[in-house]
Amino acid sequence: MRAVIADGAGGPEVLSVAELPDPEPGPGEVVLRVAAAALNRADLLQRQGFYPPPPGASDVIGMECSGTVAAVGPGVTGWAVGDEACALLAGGGYAEQVAVPAGQLMPVPDGVDLVTAAALPEVACTVWSNVFMIAGLKPREVLLVHGGAGGIGSFAIQLAHQLGATVLTTAGTEEKRAACLALGADAAIDYREQDFVAEVHAVTDGRGADVVLDNMGAKYLDRNLDALATEGRLVIIGMQGGTRAELDINKLLRKRAAVIGTTLRARPVAEKSAICASVVEHVWPLVAEGLVRPVVHGTVPLDRAADAHRLMESGEHSGKILLVM
Repeated sequence: MRAVIADGAGGPEVLSVAELPDPEPGPGEVVLRVAAAALNRADLLQRQGFYPPPPGASDVIGMECSGTVAAVGPGVTGWAVGDEACALLAGGGYAEQVAVPAGQLMPVPDGVDLVTAAALPEVACTVWSNVFMIAGLKPREVLLVHGGAGGIGSFAIQLAHQLGATVLTTAGTEEKRAACLALGADAAIDYREQDFVAEVHAVTDGRGADVVLDNMGAKYLDRNLDALATEGRLVIIGMQGGTRAELDINKLLRKRAAVIGTTLRARPVAEKSAICASVVEHVWPLVAEGLVRPVVHGTVPLDRAADAHRLMESGEHSGKILLVM
């Protein structure tokens, strides 16, 4: 099979396409013939040498894809050769075939084409598990999403809006803020020119956000605490703004707040399978009704994976970038 490999750690230029052995399904696994794979920020970190795959996972980059079942391993039930699916992966997505635990395979929602379905697994599982399963966002609560025009942000806005929350978001351009509002955000804040803490308190009459979904990490830690409401929950899922910051424990205690750090990729298969099952039960019906949709910036051929990485690093995209086979 053709797959994207990295010749050492570095910039997009280290990526190239090579021939690798076809994967064989192990017990409880399915091999998917990939139609498309989606890019994630973590892919850039892996290429740079900062985010290696979990033990036992493929060295090939790629944490989500869609395709057609090509082979079924021992002990797998509910899937057959020819079924269309999308998958949450620990690695291996930038390839024509990938082996995946059957529990991390999800049916393509009604109304979504097979290529576009590649944009769903990582964002849906990340948003549902963090914002709803862990942070427990409830109807009429306030969610602040940083980076609302990105893949995770655009999905979080839609899902929280449909489930009855007030959604605030940050974005860096007028065009991106308009896109966030169109997706259901109640307010879109210019993080370059506005103080998002002041804006959050202005919109909420001084109360703050009940849940903050943050991809920045260290850079925003103290300000995110300032933006939280009493008993608010800050969920950190990224480190774009660094890994080390000082935490004001007094501020945390006074607000009776929680700071939660989570990752999805390295969780045990059983945990990821449970998240996928919950997404299919609770999120897929909204996608099938067209109330929540994947936002796709565009598609790039597999052999131009380096160009796709350059586009993601530029920040000029909105929504997901897909590699097509």
